Amino acid sequence: MREVHTGVAIREALTLAMEMDDRVFLAGEGIGVSIHDNPLMPTYGLLETFGRRRVKDTPVSEAAIAGLAVGASTMGLLPVVEIMFFPFITLASDMLVNHAGKLRYLSGGKSSFPLTVRVKAGMFGAGCQHSHNLEAWLAHAPGLKLAFPSCPADAKGLLLSAIFDPDPVIIVEDMGLYWMQGPAPEGDVRVPLGKAAVKRPGADATVVGYGRAVLAALEAASELEAEGVSVEVIDLRSLVPLDRETILESLSRTGRLVTVHDATKFCGFGAELAAIAAEEGFASLKAPVVRVAGPDIPVPFSPPLQEFYMPNAQKIAAAVRSIL
Repeated sequence: MREVHTGVAIREALTLAMEMDDRVFLAGEGIGVSIHDNPLMPTYGLLETFGRRRVKDTPVSEAAIAGLAVGASTMGLLPVVEIMFFPFITLASDMLVNHAGKLRYLSGGKSSFPLTVRVKAGMFGAGCQHSHNLEAWLAHAPGLKLAFPSCPADAKGLLLSAIFDPDPVIIVEDMGLYWMQGPAPEGDVRVPLGKAAVKRPGADATVVGYGRAVLAALEAASELEAEGVSVEVIDLRSLVPLDRETILESLSRTGRLVTVHDATKFCGFGAELAAIAAEEGFASLKAPVVRVAGPDIPVPFSPPLQEFYMPNAQKIAAAVRSIL
């Protein structure tokens, strides 16, 4: 293990996969040119390393990028395509939801259609048309797998698992984490899809999140520890498949559940977690489930309003206090 930036860890995964299997190729808007000309960006230098046959700059058309991925997967290739900003996944959704996610079913399970979509998320002062987390939409589409890492090791390990998974997998990368440093293993070390991580053990309440929200949850847990409150923090890592067992086991010990994500609250993924707690862990609950999420408005452009919008440690800590 050594300290690396998340963006570098992602590039290591892409490099390893391309070295291990010549069916792997990359495609996306500007992935080989100046907009990624930063050593901490995931595709930095890959065009020079692997050439234009395997690193393809595409037209500005998310529908075409997703269509390329679906077509390549039907021909036995292992495409890894990039959607530049999460809201633009709407333009790719027909190919992903209506084709990639359904082809195995339509083949009667006889064929597999492996493809990986890397999509950038996060709030970074670019306004609502570039910042809008839609993971709940994707999780609702049968046939698609979905992961959302929060640290360099998971960003690398989940991506390697996704590339060699037989089904379509969408990996959501919070761009703010590209510059975050953390431990990550060298070599081909994979993180299994569908296995959550207990980032911090606790006894009084369980906080479940993914992506950037996990860091806010850990900060809240440290704040509450000073008040004598023990908080368990679970990083889902993978939303589909979902590690229900880890969530329910934690709930059985703590009796209290707080969910947290950057997406809007109404019909967000936290609602599914609350439903699981109600249906399968009701006997363990000592208090209502509380959801901490973005307000049901578009992401503001103004930095102070954006700061207000984002769930933070103070909001999570207040939610935990409310159910103690």
